[in-house]
Amino acid sequence: MKNEKSVLSDLKWAAADAAARSYSPYSGFRAGAAVLGENGRVYSGCNVENASFGLTQCAERAALTAAVREGARPGSLVLLVLYTPGLKAHSPCGACRQVMHELMKPDSRVVSCCDSDETHTWSAKQYLPDPFTPESLKQ
Repeated sequence: MKNEKSVLSDLKWAAADAAARSYSPYSGFRAGAAVLGENGRVYSGCNVENASFGLTQCAERAALTAAVREGARPGSLVLLVLYTPGLKAHSPCGACRQVMHELMKPDSRVVSCCDSDETHTWSAKQYLPDPFTPESLKQ
């Protein structure tokens, strides 16, 4: 079994590889994400922009979508690493936080990294303290 530092390194590499494939002609802001399933499988995605900006898909949601497409059960994803080239680690947007909350394990973590040593780490309660949940639909 790999240690946490090795797992984070592998996920950062996968996220950086995804960011290199980003389609971001409007903003020039490349992002990649890699998510780890409880089965040890890694799923990745990149941001894909659209001239109708509201249709842009973030890297985090692309990676989560890939995981579900490959059979990962909602609630079984344990760690998501977001990578952005440059010297600043960026936080996920609100839409991504909502999707992460629904598809990742309750005790999962999200780590943002970049080309410098700067990183940010959040638990689910930290990145989305008052989520809209499936139970909210019943109230």
